[in-house]
Amino acid sequence: QVQLVESGGGLVQAGGSLRLSCAASGSIISIYAMGWYRQAPGKQRELVARITDGGTPNYADSVKGRFTISRDNAKNMVYLQMSSLKPEDTAVYYCNADIKNNYYKIVMNYWGQGTQVTVSS
Repeated sequence: QVQLVESGGGLVQAGGSLRLSCAASGSIISIYAMGWYRQAPGKQRELVARITDGGTPNYADSVKGRFTISRDNAKNMVYLQMSSLKPEDTAVYYCNADIKNNYYKIVMNYWGQGTQVTVSS
């Protein structure tokens, strides 16, 4: 079993900061790219940030300069530091990762359960 679990969401005022964490656990051989997606009510799920296994990040234009993605390969974790938050950042944030598990021995894509981020004006 491989599982991704997010934490760190909550309610914050505009201009504030939050740090999201995602922990991967289970029978893991290797973790490749990891990322954060978000979905607001009535909207499509969108990519927020992605980071390769080598540490190269990519960001959606809407969050560049405000969000920072990072990872700790030794701990099988990925983080999203969010600063200068805006009401339009309000969404459920999902962790995503490409993981080679120790059961099927292949790379599969996994999703976390999501964590709510609400930014008040």
